[in-house]
Amino acid sequence: MTIGLLALTAAATFFGAALYVSVAEQPARLQLDDQALLSEWKPSYKRGAAMQAPLALIGFVLGLIAWWQTSQAGFLVGALAIVAPWPWTLVAIKPVNDALLAGDVEKADAQSRALVVKWGGLHAIRTALGAIATIGFFWACLSR
Repeated sequence: MTIGLLALTAAATFFGAALYVSVAEQPARLQLDDQALLSEWKPSYKRGAAMQAPLALIGFVLGLIAWWQTSQAGFLVGALAIVAPWPWTLVAIKPVNDALLAGDVEKADAQSRALVVKWGGLHAIRTALGAIATIGFFWACLSR
């Protein structure tokens, strides 16, 4: 049961961070001018990725172990949902990230703003996946 609770903790932490970005940080940064917007997004993204990527991997491994130990479907659902942001990021979000990271802050304009807006929508999918993982792990922990 401890492994399942640790998986739930990793997923809930991932979800909480992703939700904060979606409902607080992204709307706030969109209030900035184009240069400040890109200037804020770049280090924020790097720091968030450095935190969320390991949480997703840890949650995935712990979820698989908990599923293997208990056969609770919620642990498998949670494990798959918490690791899903990795391929989602590589396939859908990475091109936007690369364009934003390559952008010159001094030359930020409506195009860079549009990319940050697009990024926010794509990031919302990561938030939803974190919610699904958290619910799956929570349900499995309750079922024990």
